[in-house]
Amino acid sequence: MAKVCYSCGKGPSFGNARSHSLRATRRRWNPNLQKVRIQEGPATKRVWVCASCLKAFKVQKAGISPAPPVAESV
Repeated sequence: MAKVCYSCGKGPSFGNARSHSLRATRRRWNPNLQKVRIQEGPATKRVWVCASCLKAFKVQKAGISPAPPVAESV
């Protein structure tokens, strides 16, 4: 199974590596995936989650309380 983000489904992107002579060879850009334990109902799972989903609190890590609400400044 390919490594994709459990939350958003982000996977590798593909394109060309261009040399100095502009010769094109295929390459891939992998997402920043981290293997984390998440709380899924009463059970915990080990899944691959991208760093942007972890920073945005799109998944609940196991054993960690939810993020405190951000106070708005006026």
